Amino acid sequence: MLQDSDVQAVEKLNEAYRLITGQLARVIVGQQQVIEEVLVAMFARGHCLLVGVPGLAKTLLIRTLAGSLSLEFSRIQFTPDLMPSDITGTEVIQENRTSGMREFVFLPGPIFANVILADEINRTPPKTQAALLEAMQEHQLTIGRKRHILSEPFFVLATQNPIEQEGTYPLPEAQLDRFMFNTFVDYPSEDEELEVVRRTTADIETEIAPTLSAEDILAMQKIVRRVPVAEHVARYAMQLARLTRPQQEGALDFIRDFVSWGAGPRASQYLVLGAKARAVLRGRFYASCEDVRAVAYPVLRHRILTNFNAEAEGIKPDAIVRRLIDVVEVSEDETRGSGKLPEVFRSGGPGAA
Repeated sequence: MLQDSDVQAVEKLNEAYRLITGQLARVIVGQQQVIEEVLVAMFARGHCLLVGVPGLAKTLLIRTLAGSLSLEFSRIQFTPDLMPSDITGTEVIQENRTSGMREFVFLPGPIFANVILADEINRTPPKTQAALLEAMQEHQLTIGRKRHILSEPFFVLATQNPIEQEGTYPLPEAQLDRFMFNTFVDYPSEDEELEVVRRTTADIETEIAPTLSAEDILAMQKIVRRVPVAEHVARYAMQLARLTRPQQEGALDFIRDFVSWGAGPRASQYLVLGAKARAVLRGRFYASCEDVRAVAYPVLRHRILTNFNAEAEGIKPDAIVRRLIDVVEVSEDETRGSGKLPEVFRSGGPGAA
């Protein structure tokens, strides 16, 4: 439960959110949903994959976010010839000037930073992509026989171009599952694009002032974990994830028709954590079902593997998530009043949406 000091910390986190978004708005035009999802992932100790066509300021957004934080930033440009050691670092032989003996010395790679920009992550082979797996999950790296602990906070913000297939390597499912959010970066509106043109074609230099230190972020990440979540909210998040699995007993007909594999338990965890982070960023002291619904798309879209039937009918994972939300939608007032769950939670819901 939140204590008095925690309540003050939540208010501080909400103020920090406004400061960071204000700094980003000096450089980034629009993209409010993208900015919120990136910050939710950051304060929930998650990683974020930004997917969008070239020229939508994905890299600029991440660089600007890093500039608004007093953290060490590192950019890795993923290319087909990139090797795992180019990311993690490697051991080299050096001569000890005192003893004259030769010994192995570890030279850290660019992953030893707080904010990692993995630019065009799908342009490198899976063996190089896998160099991030241990770091993303355990915040450490094992080189040879030695374990290297990464500095906290640590989060990976990766970009990916969804329309180009030549010279790209799809991310393995294990890699995708380590990203808390898969965030779509869409085209700007007409007014926003006009403002982009005005800013980028004029002689204007914008300076970004750091707003949070590493200690501030770590403290706020702990606050997110302390945010209370009611049982019906946690169960709602769990059922959203469980109902994506066609092999699950009581699976919905449209899930069996269009989904090969659904989301695992990590999705349930991220739905709750994302809901908590979204709540405190908006100045609330509890997570609601609405917060869960708000983060359902970025949490689930890359964890739902559609089958041939879905491909043939043009059904994307977002459509599956939208249909699930319509089916399992629950009234919080109803659950508070009766203490019971809707029928869809008990029996798996109707056969079709």
